Amino acid sequence: MLYLNVWLTVKDPAQVETVRGLLVEAAKNSRQEPGCQRFEVYHSTADTTRFLLNEHWESQEAVDAHRKAFAYTQIYQPKVLPLVTREGHPFQGLSFIHTE
Repeated sequence: MLYLNVWLTVKDPAQVETVRGLLVEAAKNSRQEPGCQRFEVYHSTADTTRFLLNEHWESQEAVDAHRKAFAYTQIYQPKVLPLVTREGHPFQGLSFIHTE
Protein backbone atom coordinates (compact mmCIF):
# COMPACT_ATOMS: atom_id res chain seq x y z
CA MET A 1 0.00 0.00 0.00
CA LEU A 2 1.19 3.48 -0.83
CA TYR A 3 -0.16 6.56 0.92
CA LEU A 4 0.10 10.07 -0.49
CA ASN A 5 -0.59 13.27 1.38
CA VAL A 6 -0.37 16.35 -0.82
CA TRP A 7 -0.66 19.89 0.51
CA LEU A 8 -1.87 22.42 -2.05
CA THR A 9 -1.87 26.17 -1.50
CA VAL A 10 -3.87 28.31 -3.91
CA LYS A 11 -1.68 31.16 -5.17
CA ASP A 12 -4.51 33.66 -5.70
CA PRO A 13 -7.27 33.60 -3.05
CA ALA A 14 -9.77 34.59 -5.76
CA GLN A 15 -9.18 31.14 -7.32
CA VAL A 16 -10.07 29.08 -4.20
CA GLU A 17 -13.58 28.13 -5.37
CA THR A 18 -12.29 27.21 -8.82
CA VAL A 19 -9.65 24.94 -7.32
CA ARG A 20 -12.18 23.46 -4.91
CA GLY A 21 -14.53 22.51 -7.75
CA LEU A 22 -11.72 21.02 -9.83
CA LEU A 23 -10.47 18.94 -6.89
CA VAL A 24 -13.97 17.59 -6.22
CA GLU A 25 -14.24 16.55 -9.88
CA ALA A 26 -10.74 15.01 -9.89
CA ALA A 27 -11.44 13.08 -6.68
CA LYS A 28 -14.68 11.59 -8.07
CA ASN A 29 -12.84 10.35 -11.14
CA SER A 30 -9.79 9.13 -9.22
CA ARG A 31 -11.93 7.01 -6.87
CA GLN A 32 -13.11 5.01 -9.90
CA GLU A 33 -9.58 4.05 -10.96
CA PRO A 34 -8.20 0.54 -10.39
CA GLY A 35 -6.00 0.42 -7.31
CA CYS A 36 -7.48 3.49 -5.65
CA GLN A 37 -8.45 2.60 -2.10
CA ARG A 38 -9.13 6.15 -0.94
CA PHE A 39 -9.01 9.64 -2.40
CA GLU A 40 -10.15 12.43 -0.10
CA VAL A 41 -9.91 16.20 -0.42
CA TYR A 42 -9.86 18.31 2.74
CA HIS A 43 -10.27 22.10 2.71
CA SER A 44 -8.69 23.93 5.63
CA THR A 45 -10.92 26.11 7.76
CA ALA A 46 -7.89 27.81 9.32
CA ASP A 47 -6.45 28.86 5.95
CA THR A 48 -8.96 28.71 3.10
CA THR A 49 -6.19 28.71 0.48
CA ARG A 50 -5.00 25.29 1.73
CA PHE A 51 -6.19 21.85 0.63
CA LEU A 52 -4.98 18.40 1.63
CA LEU A 53 -5.27 15.42 -0.69
CA ASN A 54 -5.20 12.09 1.14
CA GLU A 55 -4.73 9.19 -1.25
CA HIS A 56 -4.34 5.45 -0.64
CA TRP A 57 -3.15 3.32 -3.57
CA GLU A 58 -2.62 -0.44 -3.78
CA SER A 59 0.82 -0.06 -5.39
CA GLN A 60 3.25 2.22 -7.17
CA GLU A 61 1.89 0.78 -10.41
CA ALA A 62 -1.59 2.06 -9.48
CA VAL A 63 -0.16 5.53 -8.83
CA ASP A 64 1.69 5.42 -12.15
CA ALA A 65 -1.54 4.46 -13.95
CA HIS A 66 -3.38 7.26 -12.11
CA ARG A 67 -0.88 9.77 -13.48
CA LYS A 68 -1.86 8.69 -17.00
CA ALA A 69 -5.62 8.68 -16.36
CA PHE A 70 -8.30 11.33 -17.01
CA ALA A 71 -8.42 12.93 -13.53
CA TYR A 72 -4.69 13.61 -13.52
CA THR A 73 -4.08 14.45 -17.19
CA GLN A 74 -7.26 16.40 -17.93
CA ILE A 75 -8.08 18.06 -14.59
CA TYR A 76 -5.27 18.05 -12.03
CA GLN A 77 -2.18 18.63 -14.15
CA PRO A 78 -3.49 21.23 -16.63
CA LYS A 79 -6.08 23.04 -14.51
CA VAL A 80 -5.14 22.70 -10.81
CA LEU A 81 -1.34 22.70 -10.77
CA PRO A 82 -0.96 26.12 -12.45
CA LEU A 83 -3.10 27.66 -9.69
CA VAL A 84 -1.36 26.13 -6.65
CA THR A 85 1.92 25.37 -4.99
CA ARG A 86 2.30 21.68 -4.19
CA GLU A 87 4.02 19.85 -1.35
CA GLY A 88 3.81 16.05 -1.62
CA HIS A 89 4.48 13.55 1.15
CA PRO A 90 4.45 9.88 0.07
CA PHE A 91 4.37 7.17 2.73
CA GLN A 92 4.67 3.42 2.59
CA GLY A 93 2.25 1.30 4.57
CA LEU A 94 3.58 0.59 8.03
CA SER A 95 1.74 -0.50 11.09
CA PHE A 96 0.55 2.34 13.24
CA ILE A 97 2.97 3.67 15.79
CA HIS A 98 1.50 3.43 19.27
CA THR A 99 2.74 5.57 22.13
CA GLU A 100 1.94 5.13 25.76
